Amino acid sequence: MAGNAAVLEDDSLVSRLDRRLLQVEQVLALISGLAVFSLMVLAVVSVGGRNAFNAPLPGYVDWIEQAMPLIAFMGIAYVQREGGHIRMDIVIGALRGRALWLFELFSVLLILALMICLVWGSWAHFARSFDFAAPLWSRDSSIDIGIPLWPAKLLAPVAFSVLCLRLVLQVWAYGRALVLGLDAPAAVPLIQDAAAQAAHEAEMLTGHDDAPGDSTDSRNSQG
Repeated sequence: MAGNAAVLEDDSLVSRLDRRLLQVEQVLALISGLAVFSLMVLAVVSVGGRNAFNAPLPGYVDWIEQAMPLIAFMGIAYVQREGGHIRMDIVIGALRGRALWLFELFSVLLILALMICLVWGSWAHFARSFDFAAPLWSRDSSIDIGIPLWPAKLLAPVAFSVLCLRLVLQVWAYGRALVLGLDAPAAVPLIQDAAAQAAHEAEMLTGHDDAPGDSTDSRNSQG
């Protein structure tokens, strides 16, 4: 499985593009989180309406189906950037230097090839549903309350396209590390061991704990 990862930043072009793309990925991940929260609200409204008024939310299942692509796909590029997808680290953890970057480059290229195929297939699936001449621009709709399905189908190629951009950046970064023999390239997730992760978390907690103390010491010195 994927371990804890850190992404380094520097002044290189690939790192600057990484930070720009990260802003888009964070917005998509936020939308995905809001979709999860919205489903919780819908569940409360539907269950509350059924119990209190014997009137559940109309089209509850239809709205869940519409929200599923938001939850499943919109944060996929952000998780790839952070190194959070499941993978086997038994072999990768034993590699160092150029051998590691070559293995990572090969794996990312395979993922990129797969995602390009998925973008093509999911876009074709959307195109079969979308029609400017049809009511609500839709050739199909949900069963219960007739929600057009093309917006949900469009989310898959959009999210997969952003992931393809992320993978292209990682191919660039891993290739750069392979050619230059870098120890810690920017714009790619670097797997941290347990000790490094614990030290990082301790540093973050220490920073939060020091802030109130620093202000107190400052007030005491002024007094």
